[in-house]
Parts: sequence; C-alpha cells; structure tokens
Amino acid sequence: MDHASYKEAVKFIDGDYDRVIAEGIKLTEIPAPPFKEEKRAAAYAQMFKDVGLTDVEIDPEGNVLGIRKGTAGDGKFVAITAHLDTVFPEGTDVTVKREGTKLYAPGIADDTLSLAINLGYIRALNAAKIQTKEDILFVGTVGEEGLGDLRGVRYLFTKGKYKDKIKTFFTVEGGGITSVTNGGIGSKRYRVTYKGPGGHSYSAFGLVNPAFALGEAVSLFSRSFVPAKPKTTFNVGVITGGTSVNSIPFEVSMEVDMRSESDAELKRIEERLLTIVQQAADTENFARSTKEGKITVKAELIGDRPSGSTAETQPIFQFTKAALEANGYKPNYSWGSTDANMPMSLGIPALSIGAKGPDKNGRSHSLDEWADVEKDPFVKGMNTALIPLLAVIGLQ
Repeated sequence: MDHASYKEAVKFIDGDYDRVIAEGIKLTEIPAPPFKEEKRAAAYAQMFKDVGLTDVEIDPEGNVLGIRKGTAGDGKFVAITAHLDTVFPEGTDVTVKREGTKLYAPGIADDTLSLAINLGYIRALNAAKIQTKEDILFVGTVGEEGLGDLRGVRYLFTKGKYKDKIKTFFTVEGGGITSVTNGGIGSKRYRVTYKGPGGHSYSAFGLVNPAFALGEAVSLFSRSFVPAKPKTTFNVGVITGGTSVNSIPFEVSMEVDMRSESDAELKRIEERLLTIVQQAADTENFARSTKEGKITVKAELIGDRPSGSTAETQPIFQFTKAALEANGYKPNYSWGSTDANMPMSLGIPALSIGAKGPDKNGRSHSLDEWADVEKDPFVKGMNTALIPLLAVIGLQ
C-alpha cells in the first residue's frame, strides 16, 4: 500500500471512476443470456484491445482472453476474471435505470460491473507504469450461471490454450469488498423425465400415470436427511409436462439441484435421488395398469460443478485478508458456487472476491437487481481489491 506505483494507480482509479461506471452500463445493456453471450463478448474483446492487452481473442467456448506481460514470467499466468453471462433469458429488458447513486438493471451487479472494474484495473496499471513480475491473463468467462455449468472456466482449465498454464486465479464477483469466497460448493443437477402411454383422464382411468410417479419421487426425496455440517442442500426447482387437465400425461419432468461442501455427502444425496426416481417408477407400474405400456424414467445429468477450497495458509488468502483488514473491512469468508470452483478443484490457489463497496448491491438474479455506485465506497472497494491482486502478481 506504501508502494509509489500503487499510490499512482489509486490516484488514477479515482479519476477514472466515471469511465468505469459508463463501461459497466454499456456492457449491461448488451444482452448476455445463457448460452448467448456472443454480442457482449465481441464488445468486451474490443475493450481489451482498447486498453492495450495483447493476444486478445475469443476462444472456441466463447471466453474473451487477453494478456498483460510481466517482466519475469515463467510461462504461467495469474488469471483475473469476471463472467460475461447473466441468468436472464433472451428478450429481457436490460436498460439501466438510475435513481440517485443506485443503478437498476438485470445483471448490473452480478457480474457486469466487475467486467468494467477489471478494465479499470488494466488502465490503472498502464497509467501508473506498473511493471508486474508475473504475466496476467485477463478473462471474461461464459457460462458461469445456471445451466451454463461453469462451461467457460471449465474449458479454460481443461481444453483451452492456457490449460496447465494458470497458477493462481482471482474472479471478481458481484458482491461487495468484504465478500470473499474461499470454498467452492460442489453441485449436481438432474433433469428427471417420466414417460408413459398417456390417455383420456376418464376413459383411460387406471393406466399408469407419469405425474403420479413424479409426485411419488418428489414426496420421497423431500424427506431426505442431509447434514447441517458439512452443509448439504437439495431442491426441486422446475416441474413441467402434461397437455391438458383431462389427459393422463405421456411425459413429465423435474429439475433437481443438490449441493454440498463435501464430495462424499454430495455423492450420497445423488445416489439417494437416483434410487428414489427408479423406485417411484416401479411403484407406479405395480400400482396401476401397464396394458398400454409401462412408466419409464430417465435421469439426465445437466450440471456437475466440482468442489474445492483454498486454505487459509495460502498467500492469496493471506494477502486478501491483510488488504481488507488494513482498509478497515472485516472479511466475510464463505463457500459458494463461482468460477473459482474449477481451479480450487484442481488444487490451484483461487478466490472469488468483490470489488465494490460493502452492502452496495442487492436483489441479485431479479429484474430489479441493483448496485449502489456511490463514488467513495466504490473507489475504496476497487482500490482495496487491487492490493491482493498486485501482491500475488508482484511489483517490480
């Protein structure tokens, strides 16, 4: 914090505040629905070029990549990321509305302002003529939300050109500066589909009914026991199917989410779900007529997020803790599901951090999502989050 170059960067960030906010608004108003982030990615790639990154590209999965070279790089990178996608479907009004210092728009806080913050960091490094020891890989990732299933960061670490070349990882997420995610919650998501012969609700009464099988499965699964520690959860979030009120459906489905801090507990609740869904089909086939055909069930894995954690002894954790406490913040360490899950699962030191003022955003994933961009707390949050980034990357 006493380094002259850091002080120059802080001075620049204060003067660059309006541009960071303007870029956040511009990017928010470019829709980036699930699996359709192309327009925002193209705009962000141009922004990477405009701030002087080299080797700027959009990889085959849709991630935007750019490099800022260090002076003593060993061929590996410190990655600094934010995600391009939002949870909102195509056609959602993403116009930003301002009320005082608050900005309202779907995706404004999670995670579009972070994309703009990272651009501000690049400009600050350039303006302060900061030479870092490590090479930096800046990334705008796709597929962080929902059924995207971390597809962008998964590709980055398992298939992309920088596979095995990232040694430390920061993702700048939608929370405030006190929000530090050092544990990645593993999750499994299934779409369970029951099919049967269907028929008229009156004349075909007595035939097996996929809806009854699904109802049986939901009822049994809802009574599953899970531990409070390690925290393990489950949810049936979507139920669909049927054609009319007076028809026995020929197909119904549900989407199930299971999460845990423990791989063993996640596996246990997953195995229980798979046992129950088959048991429910067998029960329905036993209870009603199968003369027109039996109930069948298919459990399709639609989400598989790995788990992991970054130990408190790691320098990335210690630097972040020291930076927040030195600026008067009390860090809130937590487990979550972010792009940092992937490197954590591979044993790569990683954190998800916020870079805005504390308690300055709300209603995430809702149409009235908001971020308070009051200048002083916003700039202080940015300046604070920059400290552990530079500590890890190293200043010349």
